[in-house]
Amino acid sequence: MVFSSAVFLFCFLPAVFLVYRLLPGIKLKNAWLALASLVFYAFGQLAYVPLFLASVAVNYTAGRLLQSRLRRRGAVLAGAAALNLGVLCVFKYTDFLLANLNALLGLALPLPGIELPIGISFFTFQGLSYVIDVYRDRDSGSRSFLKVLLYISFFPQLIAGPIVKYHDIAGQIDRRQATAEEAADGVRRFILGLAKKLLLANTAGLIADRMFNELLPAGALDWRLAWLGGVCYTLQIYFDFSGYSDMAIGMGHLFGFTIKENFRYPYAALSIRDFWRRWHISLSTWFREYLYIPLGGNRRGRARTLLNRMLVFLCTGIWHGANWTFLVWGLVHGALTCLEDLGLLPTERLSRSRLGRLLCRVYTLLAVTLLFVLFRADSLGAALAYIGAMFSAPATAYGSYLLRSLLPPANLLLLLLSVLACGELTPRLKTRCAGLSEKRQAALGLAGRAASLVLLLLCMLNLSFGGFNPFIYFQF
Repeated sequence: MVFSSAVFLFCFLPAVFLVYRLLPGIKLKNAWLALASLVFYAFGQLAYVPLFLASVAVNYTAGRLLQSRLRRRGAVLAGAAALNLGVLCVFKYTDFLLANLNALLGLALPLPGIELPIGISFFTFQGLSYVIDVYRDRDSGSRSFLKVLLYISFFPQLIAGPIVKYHDIAGQIDRRQATAEEAADGVRRFILGLAKKLLLANTAGLIADRMFNELLPAGALDWRLAWLGGVCYTLQIYFDFSGYSDMAIGMGHLFGFTIKENFRYPYAALSIRDFWRRWHISLSTWFREYLYIPLGGNRRGRARTLLNRMLVFLCTGIWHGANWTFLVWGLVHGALTCLEDLGLLPTERLSRSRLGRLLCRVYTLLAVTLLFVLFRADSLGAALAYIGAMFSAPATAYGSYLLRSLLPPANLLLLLLSVLACGELTPRLKTRCAGLSEKRQAALGLAGRAASLVLLLLCMLNLSFGGFNPFIYFQF
């Protein structure tokens, strides 16, 4: 079930919220949300509900064992990690590994073609973080299976995050109250995310798909079209994923939960290191706390620090998918952060001046865009060919015709709004408005609520004409 679908917007979410508000007591509310979350998952993949419940049960059982006075706590942690990562590898990487073995050894092993459970990377990492945290601190877990089930299955962030740690919401599971003001803020945040997805991400995605899906005649992809496709995919993946995160955070407010931010204007970053402080923050935090720091972090010398960083980015690439493109994408991001750390890419020094900040921003956006081309491509060869077209393919008459057909005034306006929304214009305006009088702030608040209604109307119109558009990160 997709957040941006009519079934979810007009049936599932209103029904879940209405029953939730009518139920007395936090235990009944938690039970209802857990049940609704399982129904939500079953709507997308009923066959994998037992797998999902088994994953929750394994992590809950491991947590209970770690809370006891059991001596071999390390063995329990290792077993739980092996089960979590083993299941993830079987479903996500079996075909990839067998295909590469066939190519390397000249074998003909059949590929099972296992269907990937929706959101397996997210709920596996969330469950694994729970076990690791309980291993570190016995008191950080829960003795209630229902609470652990709700923590892992909570439908707003079940499929594509943000990845939440149990200790961040444990208190909210036990005690929370969704006030009318908080619920209203949640609705506005949800509408913002919905608009990002339907109006901005989908518009950019239609153009990007035309470029990357190889539907063009041979030689028709000139440098203008190639750059348009690369930039549009860069916009699409940001507004698609940050839109999902906004909707998840907004729905969390509806039910009294506070979910941490997952994006902080990453395309305003001045370096690749800065980019990863702003992009998919919950995943970056997960790898830092559960891999980078246990490996030694930056405490064992420069060489070991760089190695640890490369290992983290290698795992980040592998986490995203079973393709060499993801692996290389992660490694190149890691290499650029290492070069920045060594001062060979002096972004920190350059960012001290206005011209230097401009150069840093151009470098970061260029690197991110080219690497997202690699991320989007079906193979390394296709990525190299596409990037080559960006820098060398001559303009063609067909390319000019296609540009005009892909960029009518409405699309141009939405792409321009997308570019403006990527920057830090919004927080700057909020900072300036904070100094206004109460009367003007009230007027701005009223204008904001009116804008939310307009956005909702535009989204409803879009839904009435659009088709099924799943979120990009559903595949992970």
